[in-house]
Amino acid sequence: MGFGTEIFFFMALGVIVLGPKRLQALIGHVARAKARFEETTKALKSQLAEEVDGKHSERPKSSPELSEDD
Repeated sequence: MGFGTEIFFFMALGVIVLGPKRLQALIGHVARAKARFEETTKALKSQLAEEVDGKHSERPKSSPELSEDD
């Protein structure tokens, strides 16, 4: 079974089990949750990048204690 066939199968099964109105509501909830997850992931990545860039700029360039093997 291909990916498109699986989606069609689950959508048809969802309509039979939940009905079209409840399935539409469920899809809306899933879409909102996915959007929140992506927004949170993007914020986390940008915060992590800022912290990593900040640590690299704070690190002294010619420190005898720090080696390239850290």
